[in-house]
Amino acid sequence: MTIPTEVQQILTSLQEGGFEAYVVGGSVRDLLLKKTPKDWDITTNALPEKIQEIFPKHFYNNRFGTVTVLTDSKKATLKEIEVTTYRIDTEYSDKRHPDNVEFTEDLKQDLARRDFTINAMAMNDDSIIDPFDGQKDLADKVIRAVGDPGARFAEDALRLLRAVRFTAQLNFTIEPKTLTDVTAYAEGIRVVSHERVRDELVKLIMSDHPEAAFMLLEETGLLAMVLPEVQEGVGIGQNKHHIYNVFDHNIKSLQFAAEFDYSFQVRLASLLHDIGKPRTKQKKGNDYTFYAHDIVGSRMAEKLLRRLKFSNDTVAKVTHLVRHHMFYYDVGKVTEAGARRLLRRVGKDHFADLIKLRIAERKGSGVPKAEPYRLRHLQFLVEKAAQEPVSVGELTIAGGDLMKELGLKPSPQIGGILNALLAEVLDDPKLNEREHLLKRAAELKDIDPDKLKALGEAAKDAEEQKREDDIKRKYHV
Repeated sequence: MTIPTEVQQILTSLQEGGFEAYVVGGSVRDLLLKKTPKDWDITTNALPEKIQEIFPKHFYNNRFGTVTVLTDSKKATLKEIEVTTYRIDTEYSDKRHPDNVEFTEDLKQDLARRDFTINAMAMNDDSIIDPFDGQKDLADKVIRAVGDPGARFAEDALRLLRAVRFTAQLNFTIEPKTLTDVTAYAEGIRVVSHERVRDELVKLIMSDHPEAAFMLLEETGLLAMVLPEVQEGVGIGQNKHHIYNVFDHNIKSLQFAAEFDYSFQVRLASLLHDIGKPRTKQKKGNDYTFYAHDIVGSRMAEKLLRRLKFSNDTVAKVTHLVRHHMFYYDVGKVTEAGARRLLRRVGKDHFADLIKLRIAERKGSGVPKAEPYRLRHLQFLVEKAAQEPVSVGELTIAGGDLMKELGLKPSPQIGGILNALLAEVLDDPKLNEREHLLKRAAELKDIDPDKLKALGEAAKDAEEQKREDDIKRKYHV
């Protein structure tokens, strides 16, 4: 349990000034678990003005008694250390922050206001202060509220999500009375800002055990309030090709994405990839179909992600993966030209993540082999296609060449010609030679616009997509 030099220097300076000082909260929890804390917090009986006198390099712009001390550390987690005066919180009328705080000389009173016993410990070189048996709960792998769970959740409703999040990060269970009150006070999460909810969900999704945590969210009623689109899948059976209902399948896919250590965006897409199924489920003969669930799910995912204030990049990436996760890849039916068209639809920058999503989705379906021969064969075709032109910008001629060589004026006709040329090059990349394309452009420039459009890549792509959709319908995909 080594306290970094930067933190130790702050403790020592406070103690030399005649004050008590301890590392507190999650920092202590992580040290006891032999983990490196992501941030460091110090608590002291020194009042804010005294803290500021002792540490000239600081900033202080809050009403909660927290002074941020600036260090010369090169480590990001140690550049700013929060030092807070022992305090007692008053009422929480907004269910998130105390209306006022009162400073106290009693460390135990300060620890009593914290959320869970494992976060209500303080330590310095001399001792560990643990009035609520946090060390025992760490050993027993239990999340237990400090004092009355209901009171803690009524004070700060975000603690409801934090309780579940800690189970995912630490692989702990929630103590029965605390769990009962998570359910009883679950409605309180509605008053918490979307940004705060988002941040907790990100930590949960990036944990090692998200599947069990999502089951807890559903069990306690929190899921219906923070991710109702995911909750819609609870109990919704699928077709004969699936052994899990929609919700179970989604969270199992997320769990495998976590086990494969995939990126946050791929994990999120794994959780959301089939959320469109409950709204598209239809009976067909003795089975069920989910036509267009990828399209519906993509729209649902966008609405969900924007509500939670995710970045535009995350919204674009995740919705794109959800939209295209149903790509077809049967050996013998996917040609090299088909692989190039798939790569064009998906995008070279997204294909690797789409494969990862498909692997997580397959594992989440209970399929023994996550990466079957068919999928490996498609990867081979796409890797080869990635070296070939799949977009208008990769043709050996551009609009300027058509205007210069053929005397064309700026118009939609130029785009139509280039799109028709791309369709030919996708069928045969060897045709991507300047002289040949200029010759073909000269032949195409006088064609009726509607016929030219039918020759274009967009039309061929739509035709190929229709063939894939017909195959998916045949097999109730």
